[in-house]
Amino acid sequence: MTAPSCFLAWLLFPLCALSCSNLLADTVECAPQALHMLDYISADYPPTVEAGKVVDDSEYREQLEFIQVLQGLIADLPVKPEKAGLEQGVIALRAAVTARQDGAEVARQARQLGAKLAVAYEVSQAPVITPDPARAAPLFAQHCSVCHGETGAGDGPAGVGLTPPPANLRDAARLDHLSLYAIYSTLGQGVEGTDMPSFADQLDDRQRWDMATYVAGLSADASAAKSEQTYNIADLARQTPAEVQIAEGAQAAATFRAQRAQPPQVKRGPAQLLDYTAATLDKSLAAYRAGDHDQAYDLSVAAYLEGFELVESSLDNVDANVRKDTEKSLMAYRQSLQDGLPVAQAEQRLDAAKAKLKESAGLLGSDGLSWSLSFISGLLILLREGLEAILVLAAILAFLRNTGQQSAVRSVNVGWGLALLAGLGTWALAAYVIDVSGSQRELLEGATALFASVMVLWLGVWMHDRRHAAAWQDYIKSSLVGGGGRFGFAILAFFSVYRELFEVILFYETLWLQAGPAGHNAVLAGGATALVLLVGLAWVILRGSAKLPLTLFFSINAALLCALSVVFAGHGVKALQEAGIFGTRPVAFFDFDWLGIHADAYSLTAQAVAIVAIIVLYSRSRLAEKKRVAA
Repeated sequence: MTAPSCFLAWLLFPLCALSCSNLLADTVECAPQALHMLDYISADYPPTVEAGKVVDDSEYREQLEFIQVLQGLIADLPVKPEKAGLEQGVIALRAAVTARQDGAEVARQARQLGAKLAVAYEVSQAPVITPDPARAAPLFAQHCSVCHGETGAGDGPAGVGLTPPPANLRDAARLDHLSLYAIYSTLGQGVEGTDMPSFADQLDDRQRWDMATYVAGLSADASAAKSEQTYNIADLARQTPAEVQIAEGAQAAATFRAQRAQPPQVKRGPAQLLDYTAATLDKSLAAYRAGDHDQAYDLSVAAYLEGFELVESSLDNVDANVRKDTEKSLMAYRQSLQDGLPVAQAEQRLDAAKAKLKESAGLLGSDGLSWSLSFISGLLILLREGLEAILVLAAILAFLRNTGQQSAVRSVNVGWGLALLAGLGTWALAAYVIDVSGSQRELLEGATALFASVMVLWLGVWMHDRRHAAAWQDYIKSSLVGGGGRFGFAILAFFSVYRELFEVILFYETLWLQAGPAGHNAVLAGGATALVLLVGLAWVILRGSAKLPLTLFFSINAALLCALSVVFAGHGVKALQEAGIFGTRPVAFFDFDWLGIHADAYSLTAQAVAIVAIIVLYSRSRLAEKKRVAA
């Protein structure tokens, strides 16, 4: 970091001290802040002194001021046996800086002190899920390039005139003195006295780790990653290239730089995802204890969406009851935060949720999915999600073909065809262009499901109104021959397929990672089997419906579509709850996921509204029919 003003540097001490003193005795929020400062002292001090002489006076004075702040942070840490040693370490570090000792020696002292601090106060310096810089590329373009430039050289248009200027992220000499954790920490805390803000509210924990690896890659030679030596993710996150070079030589340092920029991807199995959920829930409770209820709630949502939800489908195929109980316990903990319950009660609910997570992890195993479970999951994901879309499409197509409306059939085919393209486009955007968070994913799914619920209800009542030949012929003459009716069918086909395809892509992407290379063939075989079954079901439905009398056919389809409207309403509300848009209110009722029935007041209310709407609309239809017959 280049030199900020002395005034702002001095402000850091009372602000940090105040934030620490307000925490309960068992919190360690000051520890990450102190570790963050030690990382920057180790990186920024060395260029300020050469051969015992100060070469950058303003930066040197800043280091002294930061050590003063550091002393205050250490003093406010909870009492532990190691605290006295840490306080002595800060005093020794201050003496070294005051004596203008060699930069490498001061950096070594700061790094050693940081390691002791992390151990003493249990500051995790490694990501739970292996970072992926590819996920961070669009995030860097969105959040960072405006100041740091497209290539990270500090030449972005918004950086012109800033004091100090944006850091050159391609400066290998400086990046060599920063660990991945230091970069990650900077993204979460910002840099006091500069225009570098905190991105904690805009990037979640995983995204900040992804971004850290991306930034590290700006000054690394990717070709050096190929080596017989492979560093584990903990070492890649905690160590610096400078430390590796001193201990192992220049070639090892080059390998380390390349591997921390592109960490070797391990299989993202159920155990890793559930560990992420548990760790993020612990952070949520710590924030709740500190009085930051909004951050606590946001972390509880992220713990569910970026961890447990991604193993739900696989867990369902092993023990659906355990999946339901685990999900309920996670939602109960989240609701305790939203209701503002005492910390002790929130902690009790968290303990219950973590016990369920442990049970789930035991069922799924730690080494990924077996071949049989990969096949079953691949089969049931597509079969379960595709069945609802097939029912809607088959009902519409059979209806139109039975009534000789081939032009409208083409509109429906266009609708579901566009849905396939939109689904693939969504997957491509999420994978290569933008990062779709779990919350955004559930929000889109919930909104689409509720819209589909309304559309399907409309079509069901519409079919019921025209179940008699005379009414149908009147409609043929007045509406369907025009564009309005065909457009409505196309829109319904689009949303019915897009909603299911969105979930299928999400679940298959997760299943693919969980299964690993050994299970990929099983996933593909399961998906292919499900596709054959779905095509067969569609053929049976279409062929069977062609033999039904028109009135009976209309009545069956109308009832089916109205039932699906109730199902979609339940699924839509549940997705919005999972996204954290509103809370949960468990009630004494039974669960039936396939029918969208969940023991929750909000979800059941939405379905009750749909049922009332069906009753009202059908009553209106019967009255209109009586008047037509009388006339």
